[in-house]
Amino acid sequence: MARERKREFANERYWGRPVPSIGTASARVLIVGLAPAAHGGNRTGRMFTGDGSARFLARALYRAGLATQPQSEHRGDGFALVDAFMTAALRCAPPKNKPTALQMARCADHMQAELDVLPSVRVVVALGKIAFDAIWARLRERGYAAPRRPAFAHGSEHRLTKPDGSSLVLLGSYHPSRQNTNTGKLTQAMLDRVFRRARTLAKTR
Repeated sequence: MARERKREFANERYWGRPVPSIGTASARVLIVGLAPAAHGGNRTGRMFTGDGSARFLARALYRAGLATQPQSEHRGDGFALVDAFMTAALRCAPPKNKPTALQMARCADHMQAELDVLPSVRVVVALGKIAFDAIWARLRERGYAAPRRPAFAHGSEHRLTKPDGSSLVLLGSYHPSRQNTNTGKLTQAMLDRVFRRARTLAKTR
């Protein structure tokens, strides 16, 4: 994917490798996306950085108190998460943004390894149905359960519990893709509400 460059970035050297997650191990909010964007994370080397989706998401995170600034343009720009950790179902940009079942399966172990070192997570925000289904599968493998299978919807809220009584909340949100934001399916206010709710839940649990 790093060989297919947009004209505006033609002179840039794309990252073009698996994109690492960002955040701290003490985070109480976990944000799960689909994959690095072809000309965003795949170009800059940082998740949700340098494209329209990143700008939409960064504003919401900042307004909710989960980021240091409302812009995420490039590594080293000062953007950092606050009490949050950001990962993705896939670490590389899939062709045409359509992941295969094999790609999803190969990256599942990476997400489980991250969950091993995130003991303080109390709220998970899944951006889009694919991310929602992926993190639900990983949490179920860890012993989390719900009265019925969590269904994805924007603004959905599901409390998941383990046999030992520990729990967390899984929130669903439409992905801040250009397709969703340009058509009005997802507005800035809608995304802001999701992350304000995540912040409130993380602070009160």
